[in-house]
Amino acid sequence: MFRVGVLTVSDRVSRGVAEDKSGPLISRMVRDRLGALVVEEQVVPDEQYLIEEVLRRWADEEELDLILTTGGTGFAPRDVTPEATRAVIEREAPGFAEAMRAESLKVTPHAMLSRGIAGIRGRTLIVNLPGSPKAVRENLEVILPALPHGLALLREVKGEDQRHEPPGKSGETPS
Repeated sequence: MFRVGVLTVSDRVSRGVAEDKSGPLISRMVRDRLGALVVEEQVVPDEQYLIEEVLRRWADEEELDLILTTGGTGFAPRDVTPEATRAVIEREAPGFAEAMRAESLKVTPHAMLSRGIAGIRGRTLIVNLPGSPKAVRENLEVILPALPHGLALLREVKGEDQRHEPPGKSGETPS
């Protein structure tokens, strides 16, 4: 079972003047669709150092398999989630952000305004999702099919590294 953290980045939600609808949606989707255990849920304002602090703690101390952020990925001056994520990851995983933007462009040209990224810190995958519940649902639907395999690779699950190869190409002899 994958251990997941959901981080909502929003000045308004952190001040209590808006309700967090995206964070709970993410939690429901990963529980229902991945069978994941959501062990951390938190809201922080759009402050880069606070976002970085949570991402580091969840990856390094809590050793979560997956961290999904929501919010702070647009063009507004206080949207700094990608910068915070880039500061803590060790390796980028660009396919997630590329796939989400490509699919979102079929729905709205505003997808080009998303600056979300994805990357790996230790054995933790961190993915930035947009802030709106509609965009969260659409983007999470795109990446959900790839998450179990990617997370299993990070965990070094025996044999998982050969699952992505065509049959007969992994060096195994057919029986």
